[in-house]
Amino acid sequence: MSEAIRVVVADDHPLFREGVINSLRSMPDIVVVAQASDADEAVRLVREELPDLALLDVTMPGGGIEAARKIAAACPATCIVMLTVSEDEDDLLAAMKAGASGYVLKGVSARELAGVVRSVSAGEVYVAPSLAFGLLREMSKPRASDPLAELSGRERQVLELVANGLSNQEIGFKLGLAEKTIKHYMTNILTKLQVRSRVEAALLAARVGLGQPGGGAR
Repeated sequence: MSEAIRVVVADDHPLFREGVINSLRSMPDIVVVAQASDADEAVRLVREELPDLALLDVTMPGGGIEAARKIAAACPATCIVMLTVSEDEDDLLAAMKAGASGYVLKGVSARELAGVVRSVSAGEVYVAPSLAFGLLREMSKPRASDPLAELSGRERQVLELVANGLSNQEIGFKLGLAEKTIKHYMTNILTKLQVRSRVEAALLAARVGLGQPGGGAR
């Protein structure tokens, strides 16, 4: 018999969260190892427990998509499934770009949810059928020849400094902006470039000649 799938569940509505947990615990091959009510707690618990899968609410405090991005970067072996009421294609695309492998609409049966947990933990990708066409349509759009074309002038400036090796704090000091503002720019940059980390973003920038090797702070 194979080992049980270890899951962390994160949702800010206690009643709904308990319902999800109880339905998953009724499955003999799934074990809920921890639960969270916000994004920060979800990221912390995933780092501590290193589960097979994290089930995240999109709209919980701190943002489920931001939690997905952090989890994908810190714990790449943990699969991520978003459980949400949002049928917005932008949310779906942002979630997949952040590292999610599943996007499930609330209202699915316990059996269906368990099936998604099993398939995603086995390496498959799942998107709610009603949203799958929109995702395929978006993915089939031709990409711009310049991967940085969607960035604003300020975002390109921030990315160049990232490529030069500066931290968010150093970039903020150089540009006269708060560190949290730089973090906001970085979130936009990662989403627009469809990469998961600042390292990938810096490599992409270097590939197109943005930034100077050795141009970081001394």
